[in-house]
Amino acid sequence: MNCDDPRNASRDRLLIAVGGNAIHPEGIRGTSEEQMQVAAETASHLLPLLQQDNELVITHGNGPGVGKTMMRQVLARHRVAPMSLDICVANTQGVTAYILTQAFENALRRVGNPRHAVGLVTQVEVDPADPAFTHPSKPVGYFYNESEASDLVAEFGWEMKEDAGRGWRQVVASPEPRHVCDISLIDALARRGTIVIAGGGGGVPVVRDNLGVRHGIEGVIDKDLTSAHMARVLGIPQLVILTGVSGVSINFGRDDEEKIGRIGVTALRRLQDEGHFPAGSMGPKVEAALRFVEKGGARAIITGLEEAVPALAGETGTHVVPDEAL
Repeated sequence: MNCDDPRNASRDRLLIAVGGNAIHPEGIRGTSEEQMQVAAETASHLLPLLQQDNELVITHGNGPGVGKTMMRQVLARHRVAPMSLDICVANTQGVTAYILTQAFENALRRVGNPRHAVGLVTQVEVDPADPAFTHPSKPVGYFYNESEASDLVAEFGWEMKEDAGRGWRQVVASPEPRHVCDISLIDALARRGTIVIAGGGGGVPVVRDNLGVRHGIEGVIDKDLTSAHMARVLGIPQLVILTGVSGVSINFGRDDEEKIGRIGVTALRRLQDEGHFPAGSMGPKVEAALRFVEKGGARAIITGLEEAVPALAGETGTHVVPDEAL
């Protein structure tokens, strides 16, 4: 199959990783009504893909939601018992899946399509010895100025880092995904035509002992890395990572900024090693795309939400492919 043929792109097995801005972009208060409206707009952009007779898995970020949940806990800590970070992830994963499921099905019903969507609270196993637990790096929650960040460190003990020139954010441990629990259920639902929303926020991080007993561990897994892992295990040939820009660029934000269209993994690795993709913004998306293609994926696309459909047709976005496909 030619993955660049738009007649085929909408009919194969596809995993779409939607950014956390799919229901909570910057600049909104985050009310329920706002989140529902943004999710409806997301569904509208994706509707041509939702309507196709394909096998479709959707993952999503939840960094803004986790950050809000943690802030609520801090503010109410003297009256309400706080939840551990893994439970915060599960909480926001369920909320986001509910909002997206409803938005997707509402959009489909308006055009007379009976297709169903389902949200799964997904556990993802990690290594308890992962060095990420001693080196927090995953940004969650709101952006703050430097003074506000210093106050949060002093008052609550949060670890804060500057995030790619956009402000300061709380950072938490981000262990590597090792195994998506119950992935066979995701596969079965997708094969029967259900739109599966899974792996939200990278999945709830859990560890398993030698008896197979699991328990949660505090951390937030990068959703793009989980998405790439999930797509690879499921044998899905195309991964689409949706973000706030139309594609990947080198020298981002400078006068000599240059957008990347179609690129092989070797060339993209070289650019990554040169430091073009900051860890707090495009870095995880580029790494996820590289891992997916290096381990057998046919194509990874990084593009904006509004451009998902034309990107699958090869008209826009950054397309990461095996070197031999150039």
